[in-house]
Amino acid sequence: MIRHAFITGASRGIGAAVARALAEDGWRLTLTGREAPTALAAELDAFAVAMDQTDADSVGAAFVAARLAQGPVMALVNNAGAVQTAPFGKTTPELWQRMLDVNLSGPFRCCHAALPDIVAAGAHGRIVNIASTAALKGYAYVSAYVAAKHGVLGLTRSLALELAKSGATANAVCPGYTETDIVREGIANVMSKTGRSEAEARAGFTQSNPQGRLVQPEEVASAVRWLCSAGAASVNGQAIAVCGGETT
Repeated sequence: MIRHAFITGASRGIGAAVARALAEDGWRLTLTGREAPTALAAELDAFAVAMDQTDADSVGAAFVAARLAQGPVMALVNNAGAVQTAPFGKTTPELWQRMLDVNLSGPFRCCHAALPDIVAAGAHGRIVNIASTAALKGYAYVSAYVAAKHGVLGLTRSLALELAKSGATANAVCPGYTETDIVREGIANVMSKTGRSEAEARAGFTQSNPQGRLVQPEEVASAVRWLCSAGAASVNGQAIAVCGGETT
């Protein structure tokens, strides 16, 4: 059986860790990013394609190319996303729409494009949406991002019910603050604005995690890996938090 996983935002961070984890399990991979992640694709013998998930035509073309290269899509991992901070009073309509386009409409477009293959795969079909603890609770100064991630979780739960009779599943993985470029940029931003040391700035990101640390991308990838396995066939419509106990 050909097992083909389509991973968005695979250039680095969580997406790259997911790609490596699924490659170890023998999946054929399509890796996407705004620029095709060719270096990682070469490392993993995968197919790389550029895709802008805010553009329906770009998404459609990427899925056509992926099927031609690797066969029908059995698993979709929606990982690509972005965050922009602002107090709610300074959240412009443009910022709001940008966060929805990337973080909610993007996964919608990919789910829509993958759906026929996922349903045809039956009990082997998997959709895993990388949400965030922001899908489970509120955070100040990122209201647009939080709203989008809450939407991703709602989309996941609704999809799970529609897919259930086919045997395919849809689940969300909800990481807390993770050691990724986005968080490192946030730490640098705090340092530049407040004059705090790196350790002090980092502490602001780790204090919400009862374990007192950042989540590692490989830990998130392990949850995705399991959800894509045969052993998770009865896990459907769930939000799995990988956050050290921040949400309980």
